[in-house]
Amino acid sequence: MEKLMEEIRVAIWDHDAKKVKELVERAVAENVDIVTIVNEGLVSGMNRIGEKFKSNEVFIPEVLVSARAMAAGMAVIKPMLVKAGIKEKGTFVIGTVKDDMHDIGKNLVIMMFEGAGYKVVDLGINVSTEKFVQAVGEHNPDVIGLAALLTTTMTNMKETTAAIKAKYPDAKIIVGGAPVTQRFADQIGADAYASDGAVAVEKANLIISA
Repeated sequence: MEKLMEEIRVAIWDHDAKKVKELVERAVAENVDIVTIVNEGLVSGMNRIGEKFKSNEVFIPEVLVSARAMAAGMAVIKPMLVKAGIKEKGTFVIGTVKDDMHDIGKNLVIMMFEGAGYKVVDLGINVSTEKFVQAVGEHNPDVIGLAALLTTTMTNMKETTAAIKAKYPDAKIIVGGAPVTQRFADQIGADAYASDGAVAVEKANLIISA
């Protein structure tokens, strides 16, 4: 069984979606526990890519194709997870703030969170403050992610953070994006700053376990 989990991890590292799907199907046929497949095969494989990304051993294109490979495996077992009543680690709501049309970084963060076992609600790009506040009320997320890729839209990040905190004081907000810094995150009252998707997952895990 451990050999099969290792094969799944390697297939994710090799960006081989077809092989990941086949291996997960084989694991299911061999009655390997669903939680084991997710944690020791898929999530563990993606975590390694996250570590390599953090240490600049791999870059965004490799992370994206590995995430797609992992998603192919998740697609096989998602119906079974629901049936087994296995809960996600937490709910993560994310969007790019108002007037900002960038989504590559956001999409990368989403893949990292899905890979780490989170349920992700993607609000898209150019998301108004009202829409963020509404989504927090609707989904009751464990963590909220605000992305901004332009210095001109960082002010909207500040406005959105203030509005969410005003209505939901216990809401946990992570901010990120090219122009964003730890200092800015502190200034606007965000709970955490993440330089990339892998760090964002780490910070979210800390928030949830606190």
